[in-house]
Amino acid sequence: MTTIEVDEFLPHPPAKVWRALTDSDLLARWLMPNDFKPVVGHRFTFATQPVPRVGFDGIIRCEVLEIDDGRLLRIGWAGGALDTTVTWRLTAEGRGTRLFVEHAGFDLDDPVQEYAFRGMSSGWRSHVFRSLLATLAGLR
Repeated sequence: MTTIEVDEFLPHPPAKVWRALTDSDLLARWLMPNDFKPVVGHRFTFATQPVPRVGFDGIIRCEVLEIDDGRLLRIGWAGGALDTTVTWRLTAEGRGTRLFVEHAGFDLDDPVQEYAFRGMSSGWRSHVFRSLLATLAGLR
């Protein structure tokens, strides 16, 4: 199994970053529309664009697996051929936050998962963090 790992510094305090990760409305601003609740065991969905050629209907089925308030959020992330986990880990650093993202469980022997891995690798590193930074900049 293969993992996407991203390590980014965000010039915002951990409490503000945590809020953007765990407030459903804020999460929708920078990631995707959802019905997330920060409760272990809560099942929720993200909605995005379908990709019919790889059998993806646009719905990511998730479950909150672990929460360490203000420090760690781990969710199950399943959609199409994927059955993976995403973990966000926050660490205070100076006046900001070091955010580690780990998206684990890709089987690169499966062409559909390899396609998703390539797309999501660049997506987590570029688009998602730009959107998160823009959302954080608009918060008090």
